[in-house]
Amino acid sequence: MTTIIQEREMTVMTDQVNGDSAGGYGAMNVTEALTFIGERAAPRPRVGIILGSGLGSIADAVEHPVVIPYADIPHWPVTTAQGHAGRLVFGELEDVSVAVMQGRVHYYEGYSVEELTFPIRVLGELGISTLFATNASGGINLGYKPGDLVAVYDHINFMGINPLVGRNNEKWGPRFPDMTYVYDREYLEMLESAAMEEKIPIRRGVYIAFSGPSFETPAEIRMARVLGADIVGMSTIPEVLTANHMSVRAAAVSCVANFAAGVKPEKLHHQEVLDSMTRAARSMERLLRAFLRKIS
Repeated sequence: MTTIIQEREMTVMTDQVNGDSAGGYGAMNVTEALTFIGERAAPRPRVGIILGSGLGSIADAVEHPVVIPYADIPHWPVTTAQGHAGRLVFGELEDVSVAVMQGRVHYYEGYSVEELTFPIRVLGELGISTLFATNASGGINLGYKPGDLVAVYDHINFMGINPLVGRNNEKWGPRFPDMTYVYDREYLEMLESAAMEEKIPIRRGVYIAFSGPSFETPAEIRMARVLGADIVGMSTIPEVLTANHMSVRAAAVSCVANFAAGVKPEKLHHQEVLDSMTRAARSMERLLRAFLRKIS
């Protein structure tokens, strides 16, 4: 019987022969990662989950886990950021088959945009239909405070990169994907309903991403506020763009870890981000579980 891994390998290898792959992190590298994963697990994940800074403990709740370090997977980029464990965890959460990224890589770590979105290509080929992304952010909206959870409604890409630049692989998605509802509106309502049931306060917001690793200046934050952004970070947008390209429905929840530059007189420190996210991890896990129950 042909396994899902073999089916994906045949499809991706056909793409390579047809010349549809893009860049050094195209279809052939995805095939090698799929083969490696298939030799260690038989994953059929329905939901891909990205755990941002300080949220890695949520992966410990996965049942029947199969854990693979990023460093072992061919071509999979290894995170260097503090607060990111760097492991791929397959298993079940709320009876939903999941693939959990316990940490992510960032553009500021020196990776190309193709490298940092490579995990999403692999998860897409494994068959996920939903991506649930989390991150830490700075509060731009003056009504937001550290600890608030924000369901991302839309985003502004100020990173200066787009993972879809280059030759397009039509098997993965269209040349010009629509971005009107990149954050799935039905999922957004489910998140808000789940938050209400769990008595977790949640807001809707627009996320803006800069490349980092330096925090933004007060002038940049004032600009972002004028543009309509509520929260700011250094991730998520490339992964969501890639998921959208592959017709994977996306939801994203951000935790406001601190006030953005200039909102308060204090300087910003990454340890403050990690501390805030550790405190918020329990609420994020409860929200994630309630969301998974709604889509199961």
